[in-house]
Amino acid sequence: MENIEEPSPLRITPTVRALSSALRGKRDSDRGNGDRVFPEPEKLWFKESSAKNLRNRDFLSPTTMLNTLYADGQVPPAVMSRVLSLRGSGVLPVAGGEVMGEGLRVRVDRAAAFKTVLAGGAAEYLKPSSQRQGCVVLNCPALHPRPNTPTPDTLSLGQLRTVLLADHMGALLRRQGFAVSFCPTLPKDSDINTFLRALGIDWPTAPANWTNEGREEKIQEALENSAYREKETERGRRTSGGGAKKAEEGEDEGALRVNLKRVFQEEGLLGYDPSLGTCTVHRDSVSHLAQLDLSTADCKVAMVTALHVTSCQDEFRQQQIAMLWRASGATHTQRHLVCGPVKTPGSHLTAAQYLQLRRGQMKEASEMKYGDQVEGQTWDDIIKVMTSATVRFELLSTVHTSPVTLDVQREGGVSTKGPRGGVFVMYNCARLHTLFDSYERGVEKGLYPEIPEGSQLDFASLKEEGEWLLLFNYLIPFSELLDQSGQALDCEGGGARVNIKTEQICKFLVSLSKDFSSYYNRVHVLGEPLPHLFNQMFCRLYLLRALRELYHSALDSLNLPPIRQL
Repeated sequence: MENIEEPSPLRITPTVRALSSALRGKRDSDRGNGDRVFPEPEKLWFKESSAKNLRNRDFLSPTTMLNTLYADGQVPPAVMSRVLSLRGSGVLPVAGGEVMGEGLRVRVDRAAAFKTVLAGGAAEYLKPSSQRQGCVVLNCPALHPRPNTPTPDTLSLGQLRTVLLADHMGALLRRQGFAVSFCPTLPKDSDINTFLRALGIDWPTAPANWTNEGREEKIQEALENSAYREKETERGRRTSGGGAKKAEEGEDEGALRVNLKRVFQEEGLLGYDPSLGTCTVHRDSVSHLAQLDLSTADCKVAMVTALHVTSCQDEFRQQQIAMLWRASGATHTQRHLVCGPVKTPGSHLTAAQYLQLRRGQMKEASEMKYGDQVEGQTWDDIIKVMTSATVRFELLSTVHTSPVTLDVQREGGVSTKGPRGGVFVMYNCARLHTLFDSYERGVEKGLYPEIPEGSQLDFASLKEEGEWLLLFNYLIPFSELLDQSGQALDCEGGGARVNIKTEQICKFLVSLSKDFSSYYNRVHVLGEPLPHLFNQMFCRLYLLRALRELYHSALDSLNLPPIRQL
């Protein structure tokens, strides 16, 4: 019996790669132009995304690129034939193409793409395209005791940003197959743990009487026996700025000191602050290292990466901790994800005050819109989730290295419908639930039949410009977007800091919501219950059902549950 191979999910990257290969052909034999400088394959084409350009093309190889490959930019007929007959695993089907003033433009066979993506249920497009291996420890210095466990009233907004970022990264990395643990462990009934739960953050906890003394003693002993321990004869040299005290003060006479500069110089670690010198080892540092040691203890794989998610104000201190851990004998890869500051012009708010402000504004905005029905446990849960969404999008939608500026004026309020941020995203996700509830009620009343199998539908009826926009810009690229955070961890030679596009999921969801809202306001999905209209209605429901699952998948990476009705 012949094996029928399952078609691979359509992807943007393999399509661009195949288009580049078709355009370049055998690079060394192209018209004998041995001296010609050829562009990199990934620069030959780019995917269109704007509604205006998608009206006549999906991929474009600009004239400037064509001129580097062929004399006067003239694409040979044989090359054009290769481009138009493109096939391959994961490659979008090509419907046509031509050379115009702007370059070689290619159009995708949209009906075929719709059918391939939607008829199979779209599940493969809602998860990372590949699974990874390895263990990642997400260390959040803001939550370590110094010496006391932080509270919501001592946690700054910049530190809250790092906690939310660590939580988001953990969800993304787990989806990719990594084993993820969080550091430090918090006291179970502490105020900070209650505060984090209110934001939907499930941080690891231990009973209040739990201790890590055994590991602390082990770390202390390892540092005392470290090759990088400062000898008595070296006393008096320049110390490291953040965690050390001067020997002249007397109380540090005979204290344990470690030469951090020697650690990163002798072990060839790049990107560490050259002003790191000799650091006095204090109890809170040992506690921090013991927590890190605990977090890596259960990792079953050889490859462990510790990702320190820290604010720019705490970066120097965290570099000290990283080098102390190295000096104690830890050989794990360590990377630093550094966040810019959070600014609140005209006021100074702690994390607790900020959450309280946003919750109050969300309740007030809901009451203005929905009136007296805003009461009871259901609305309390909705306001909790919407507040969490507002906070997460405000603090995570900006590139992590850049500062965030918040408007925290009490009279500013929180819009329940404006095209910005978490509320807008949650509102549009709820609209999809409302649509399908309406359809189900129509089925119960006998107005509409049940949705048939995708193989029975003609997806060529999806002709609205917004429909292709939603598939091509969101459903198809999403799995590759999910891949990016894990790929960034693999980058070698970048030094201590790692730059991950942590803002992309939030920006993706806001952009998706704008395009979906525009489409939904323009197109009447549940039309008249007439048989000749059912095919188009069912095709649209397939698209929007996949879109609803896309929302769920993306929100899940932010630990935000969808709200069914607003």
